[in-house]
Amino acid sequence: MNATRKIYRWMSAIEKPLGRVLFALVIAVIVFAILAPFVWMAISSISTPRQLAQRPPQWIPDPVTWDRYKALFSSDPSSLNLPVAPERFRSALLTSLIVATTTTVIAVGTGAAAAFAFVRLRIPGVKYLLIGTLAVQMLPVLVLIIPLYLLMRSLGLLDTHLGLIIVYSGYLLPVVVWILVSYFESIPPDMEEAAMVDGCSRAGTLTRIVLPLALPGLAAVAVFSFLSAWNEFFMALIFTASNAKTITVAITEFTTQAGADLGLMATGGMIGSIPPIVLAIAAHRYIVSGLTTGGVKS
Repeated sequence: MNATRKIYRWMSAIEKPLGRVLFALVIAVIVFAILAPFVWMAISSISTPRQLAQRPPQWIPDPVTWDRYKALFSSDPSSLNLPVAPERFRSALLTSLIVATTTTVIAVGTGAAAAFAFVRLRIPGVKYLLIGTLAVQMLPVLVLIIPLYLLMRSLGLLDTHLGLIIVYSGYLLPVVVWILVSYFESIPPDMEEAAMVDGCSRAGTLTRIVLPLALPGLAAVAVFSFLSAWNEFFMALIFTASNAKTITVAITEFTTQAGADLGLMATGGMIGSIPPIVLAIAAHRYIVSGLTTGGVKS
């Protein structure tokens, strides 16, 4: 018995340190898997073509070249023999900003109003409506792409900013509604009832009481909506031709007869990563609390 107790105590003594080490290793592997592609993209964007072709790869570029960044923001495409004019790349970058920002405003604004109605108003069959709303997201994009294409062509919305905004907003709205429904359910209705007793309308309680309290949740779904619209590729590839190309489509055009220009694609990817990174850093205070608070109901 004494020997067994000693073994048990010894196992308990090493269990916590060993568990911490394993946990740290798992976290390290996850962080490496997330950051490694981004770091390699950054290295590739400032490496010369000869360095990119080396085997094994050269992890620290020497010399460092910024020619691709200069060429993409230059008015002279001949400086680096670009396969795509710099103006088209900058136009695609501006298009992505316009489409992603407008989509975020529409999805969050409409989703907040719909989620508030689902939570606070007595709507018959509200659970079935929510399930039906989310069912749209369960359909693969390939199933919806042909009907959407025919509809947009009949309405003259192909290759337009408005067409992309409508499609993205409709596709993101179900998820936004579901996230905000969970968040609004965690907000006690006491203050809303007190405001309505004082003469505040239902819309007034939404704008003056609920939305300020739900700011973390709104920030979380806003970041989610922006990143989803910014990173979307397939629908932008199908629904645009030249006037409304987004940056995800423009980057794929960095190819020549000799093949894909990996360095130029990495440079475009780095430039395209700046707005999402800035947004995530600016809203990081609200993202975690916004995504976790909605999971706990009061």
